[in-house]
Amino acid sequence: MIRWLLTTAVLSSTLAWSAQADTLTMERSVGYSPPNSAEGVPRPVRGAEQERVRSQFGEPLRIVGPVGEPPISRWEYDRFTVVFERQYVLHSVVHREQPPTAQ
Repeated sequence: MIRWLLTTAVLSSTLAWSAQADTLTMERSVGYSPPNSAEGVPRPVRGAEQERVRSQFGEPLRIVGPVGEPPISRWEYDRFTVVFERQYVLHSVVHREQPPTAQ
């Protein structure tokens, strides 16, 4: 009986010790929205028509396509690229920011 109580006490103290953990809070994560999130860089939404994109965001810097069937084209803006199927937005992707160059 004493051996059982001693074993139980040792195991419970070991389990209690191993269950402890630290919490790490990073200030950057508070209120931070990644650029590709809905709160990040404003860009066209899926299903928007090309004319709406053009009126809302202006002329693209470059137009690529259309290619294939159904026709897929790409409009490149300064901070994002929009992919169209026919005249409708399929995706819009924020460009990856380039790290500053060393001088």
